[in-house]
Amino acid sequence: MAGDGSRNEAHPVALRLWTALSRAHAVVLAHAAEGVARHGLTLAELGVLEALHDQGPLLLGEVQRLVLVSSGGTTYLVDRLESRGLVERRECPGDRRARLAALTPAGETLVRDVLTEHAARIKAAVAGLGKKERREAIRLLRILAEHASQPDDPESTA
Repeated sequence: MAGDGSRNEAHPVALRLWTALSRAHAVVLAHAAEGVARHGLTLAELGVLEALHDQGPLLLGEVQRLVLVSSGGTTYLVDRLESRGLVERRECPGDRRARLAALTPAGETLVRDVLTEHAARIKAAVAGLGKKERREAIRLLRILAEHASQPDDPESTA
């Protein structure tokens, strides 16, 4: 019972974990956003460029799945990058109705430069953890994400 003095000890620890995750994310995100902003990009735009760099030309739906933005958000991002000459739309050989997004040579050059700097900024931002600790953090966060992605009863203490 809530008023009888008994407490679920996991509750405060879970909230402290949430706070620590949120703060760490916000600080590292700020470093990342500042770095890409120097190149006139947002992190979402960099996500599109990185997906096209890694995967080659993609259908917009594939870009959406990789970058984790809405369909309208994907179109908006590709439109912005296209207007800057970094991305182009191409016909899809297998489907005349579909369009592929692809990097232009300028987009390829920019994404290579930005990703090098971006990786260095992220490495510096997480340097408070040693290499072994970073690997352990990755392992633990993957477990957390896998468990959290499963439908569960939020009141469950198991």
